[in-house]
Order: sequence, then C-alpha cells, then structure tokens
Amino acid sequence: MFRTVSEFDDLPVDAEGGRYRERPIERGQTALLSIDMQNMECGPHMRRAAAQPGTPEHAKAYFVNRIDDVVVPAQQRLLAAARAAGLEVMFTTIESLTLDGRDRSLDHKISRIHAPRGSWEARVIDEVAPIGDEIVVPKTSSGVFNSTNIDYLLRNLGIRYLVLFGVLTDQCVESTIRDAADRGYMVTVVDDACATYTPERHDHSIRSMDKAYARARTADQMIAEIRSLGGLAGTVAAD
Repeated sequence: MFRTVSEFDDLPVDAEGGRYRERPIERGQTALLSIDMQNMECGPHMRRAAAQPGTPEHAKAYFVNRIDDVVVPAQQRLLAAARAAGLEVMFTTIESLTLDGRDRSLDHKISRIHAPRGSWEARVIDEVAPIGDEIVVPKTSSGVFNSTNIDYLLRNLGIRYLVLFGVLTDQCVESTIRDAADRGYMVTVVDDACATYTPERHDHSIRSMDKAYARARTADQMIAEIRSLGGLAGTVAAD
C-alpha cells in the first residue's frame, strides 16, 4: 500500500531539506480525522459561561470565540466537502471505557481528565457531529494512536493520507500528528479548523508541525483539493 521513496523523488525539496509532504491527497486513500470536538472540551455550556465575566471559563474566552467564529464554520465546510467526495470521515473523542475512568492513562488521571463511557461529555458537539456510520474512536490519551486500535483501522481502510483538525492544537492534535507521521501516514493539519487557549500557542504549534511532521493548509485550501477529486457522481455540491 505504501510507496517506495523513489516514487516521491519528483517532489521539490524545501530549503530545510524536507521532501514529500506537499503530495496531494488521493481518492480511496484519505481520511479526515476530527479530534476531541466534544462537549467536555467545547460544549455549549462552556461557550455560554465564557461570555460571563468572573467565571472560570471566562479566561478561555479567546478559545471559545475561535470555536464559534472560526473553527466550527471551517469544519462544517470541510466535512461537507469530504462527504460529498466520498472520503472517509472519522472522529476521536476522550472517553473512558469505564464509568469511573479506571482505564485512563496516568496522565489523564493526574490531570483529572475523564469523560465516562457513553456520557454527554464524550459526545461530539452537534454542529460537527458524525452522521451515518462514520467511525468514532474513543481514547484515553492525548494521541489517539497510543490508546486505541486506530492504526489497525486505518490500514484496513487502505488509508495513507490523514487530514487532521480539532482541539487542542498544541496537545491532542499535535500528539496525533507526530504519531501518525512516525507510522508512515502523510499528514495535513487544517490550521483554521483547530484551536487552543491562546493564539501564540496555536501559531507556534502549527509552525512546528508544518514541513516537519505535516503540511499545513487552511480549510478553503483543503476543500479545493478535495473538490479536485470530484464528487461521488463526479461533482461536489456548493456550500
């Protein structure tokens, strides 16, 4: 399934010596992976509370405003384009296999991160939720590859290209990018479909990943690339 290095030799080498990462996605070998867009991380209760001065959530006002104004609209357009083109759409959320979270990683226990099995907290927010039989992979670690069988699933699906987005940019998204690259996937991170708590943290993470472990694209750039594949019937509906 994975090609030899010689088949990538026609791609340009950038000034830092990287190569291959600019290769466009291919039909039948690409999956979109939404990371932690769940009620616990960015649910409507958090966004309402962030608008109220004096609440703990108010300190996250930048984050929730970016979710509302930038990330959700970008993800909605991206998901629509991917579905119209017949690409695999997948989700991962923080969700324990147990109600009390005893199966969580030590880091999640220390950090008090826990969404019980089957809980509202573990559910993807309505605005960008899965449809049909799209796969949702529960995880109990920052990087989904570390606590799930997602690598097995992706290889069964014939996936080589991963298009990643979600929250938090510099935590679970970045961890997944690094792990995916190490396992031989070609990774794209969608800049404006990601968020973390400050613009500085977000920008630093994107710069660190771009041309090192992934290629960075805006949602509109990624949508144009998806549409170049054509739709299920040869066309992609407009937004």
